[in-house]
Formats: sequence, structure tokens, C-alpha cells
Amino acid sequence: MTNQSFASQNHSNNYSHDEIQKFDRLASRFWDPHAEFKTLHQINPLRTEFIEKNIEKNLNSLSNKTGLDIGCGGGILTESLAKKGALMTGIDLAPQAIQVAKLHLLESFKANLNINYLNISAEDFLNKNQNNLTQFDFITCLEMLEHVPDPEKIIRTISLLIKPHGLVFISTLNRNLRSFCEAILGAEYILKLIPKGTHTYEKFIKPEELTHMARSYGLNPINSAGIKYDLLRKTFSLENKIKTNYMICFKKI
Repeated sequence: MTNQSFASQNHSNNYSHDEIQKFDRLASRFWDPHAEFKTLHQINPLRTEFIEKNIEKNLNSLSNKTGLDIGCGGGILTESLAKKGALMTGIDLAPQAIQVAKLHLLESFKANLNINYLNISAEDFLNKNQNNLTQFDFITCLEMLEHVPDPEKIIRTISLLIKPHGLVFISTLNRNLRSFCEAILGAEYILKLIPKGTHTYEKFIKPEELTHMARSYGLNPINSAGIKYDLLRKTFSLENKIKTNYMICFKKI
């Protein structure tokens, strides 16, 4: 399916053709830990750990919990959560990325993972389920809000798709000078950790902005963590302070 024909069938306007094409061009290399998405592979265990610990604290365990991964890409996080027993749905607007996710799931069939991948936006997913609304125990939306025209629309959609007392995990990039230097100049141009042009500084979101939007839709922050990069060891780790890349866990009231 071409990007043009895909867009004509999609009723949501909260996306950018350029962003979709950007990730589709690299889709075949999603699961190569040494290619353009190597950083995702490096930080995925940290994200999975953060998600699992918060779910264990608030929902007992990931086992048999229903999860929705919005902006799942090639399924790196989606598979990690499914391997821990979650019943996952992964959605993304990049058709080639979803195809890669489905193919990798077939290759992982012996793991007996419960994942349903869909090439659809969060808004359209909600619209198609209005008459028989499926609500999830937890929802993840990692490194996606800074790639859409209207992040608040995504948060509103999430608030309708999450069960009462369910957990929402959102990660994005802080908007400050440090983030510009580290996430764009450093990561894209100097260290080449991610492809050039991956991020647009103006689309970065400050933690207080994200929290304000989430609270307005009944999502209260209960935990947060920053992700830092050790230049000497070339490794990532979680920290309590939010500087550049960060995650927040919200609970639906």
C-alpha cells in the first residue's frame, strides 16, 4: 500500500506524511541491534523494567494484563512486554513498520506471544471501537508524542482507551538547551546514535507541559524517570532527575 493510498483511508489528521515515510524507509532495519535503531534496543530493557515495576506495584503483574502500545514501530517494546505475559495490541501508522513487526512475530512463534498488530492511528482505533469499546489495563506511548502535530489529541484518546485505575506510560524529550545539545547535536550529528533528522526541537515537550495535559484528562502522574547516557561506557541507565529523555507513569482516576 502506498503512503498516499494509506492516508486517503485514514480518518485521523494527527500525523505527518514525512514522519511516516521517515520510519518506513528504515523499517527493514528495526530488529538489527547495530543499525539505525540500536539506541532503541539499548534502552528497551530500561523501559521494560520501568513499566514492569510500576505495573507490579499497582496491578500485581504483567501476566494476562491487556496492553496497547501506541506507535509500536517494529514491535521492540511490544514483544518485550508480551514475553512477560501481557496480552498486547501494537498500533502504528507506518505500514512497513507494522509489516516488519508482524514478520518478526512469525519468527518468534515458538515464544507463543499474544500480540495483535494493526496499521492504524490511535484516534481511528478508538473510533472503530466506539460501539464496543475495548479498554486496556495499561497503555504505552513511547517516543511518539514529539512526532505528531497535536500531542494532546493522543493523550485525550489514551484517556478514553485506558481502564479506570489503569496505567499509562509516556516517554518523550524535554525541551531545553541540554536536550538540543544531547538529543540532536550529540545523538544525531556527533555520536550518530540515531539517524539525522529524527527529532525536531520545537516538538519536544517539557515534563510540566505533559503532566498538565494528562491531568486535564484524568491521568495523574505517579512515577517518573530520566534516561541518561554514559559517554565513556556508552551505556544508558535510569535516573531520578529529568534532564533530556524521560518517562512518566500516569494512573487513570
